[in-house]
Amino acid sequence: MTRVEFLWFDGCPSHVPARALLAEVVAEVDPGATIEDVDASDGAVARERRFPGSPTIRVDGVDVDPGYQDPGDYTPRCRLYRTPDGLRGVPPRAWIEEALRASRP
Repeated sequence: MTRVEFLWFDGCPSHVPARALLAEVVAEVDPGATIEDVDASDGAVARERRFPGSPTIRVDGVDVDPGYQDPGDYTPRCRLYRTPDGLRGVPPRAWIEEALRASRP
């Protein structure tokens, strides 16, 4: 079964639309997948989970951003994604779909 992690922190306005998008994509592409919501507002949780910013979506431990590089700084903060349409606070739907499909046998 596919394991999806949704990491966020309370001060980030992008986590609400990102979580809604994630639920929609999971329901369509891999309805058996489980989504674990992780509030990384606490610095200890952020470090433990290697949290690069909010929102972060991982499928089976792999970030949905195909160009992801671990920044090594896990301070709770908002995250921006470099997309074909410029910097965005929510990853593109296609990245989530691709990550889910790649994780299936």
